[in-house]
Amino acid sequence: ESRATVAPDREINIQWYIPPMAKESNDAETKVLLLYAYNISPIRISDITSASMFSGYLWIPLARIISLREKLSDLKQQIELSMQASKSFSTSGRTSFHEQNETLKIIPPFKPKRSDARVHLDSKVEESAKRCLSEVKALLSVDPALSSPLTEIPFDVTLQSITNLKDMFDLANGCIISDGSLFNWIISLLR
Repeated sequence: ESRATVAPDREINIQWYIPPMAKESNDAETKVLLLYAYNISPIRISDITSASMFSGYLWIPLARIISLREKLSDLKQQIELSMQASKSFSTSGRTSFHEQNETLKIIPPFKPKRSDARVHLDSKVEESAKRCLSEVKALLSVDPALSSPLTEIPFDVTLQSITNLKDMFDLANGCIISDGSLFNWIISLLR
């Protein structure tokens, strides 16, 4: 079956609509429309009335989205640099078995894909992440007045999860986020 007729996993689809830029008054803030739809269990197009499908929308100030996307880009760069630094640190002190004994072949253990591996954040990057995620929480929360700053990161930080979060605020493309801890956190904000 095609991807258009089946959602085998839990996922959220994010799209943006930028209305014509006509303002009614000089002080009106330009807003864009976040459109979302998600399923909390696998669905087929034939189950269009399924109780496991939800959709909605939020009006969000354009300036805040642009600012947040820049912050998420910076956070992604910080995480990539942190990953490179930890990788070079972990490989710099090793000598290979090949150098010690050329006849012994070592098969490395399975390692998750680099983008799926959980990232250990130093305190500076962690604080930056908490600030970005607090802003995401404030933008997506049904009642932003109740949105207090985060004291801990609410999902597993991987390069892929931060990339997905950054892509979520891509006004030109939107994104699809599949089941996982990031999906769960976003859904909890939209309910």
